[in-house]
Amino acid sequence: MADSKILATIQRNDTEQLQIFISEYKGKSYFNLRIFYTTDDGATWLPTKKGVTYSPDQLDTLTEAIAEAQKEFMVEE
Repeated sequence: MADSKILATIQRNDTEQLQIFISEYKGKSYFNLRIFYTTDDGATWLPTKKGVTYSPDQLDTLTEAIAEAQKEFMVEE
């Protein structure tokens, strides 16, 4: 992906991974979580339609939701 910065990669299985990255589209920056797949043992990763894109002004809401989820999971342990 041109004009993107990968922040994290979470392997789902041998052929799928979740990539968390910042990208630019039409001069605006976005935060993306997208499933990528490979058919050549990981030499090339291609995006799927499965994913979500957030504008920077939505990140506070996402951050709050993740913090709340972390609190919930800590209670269960």
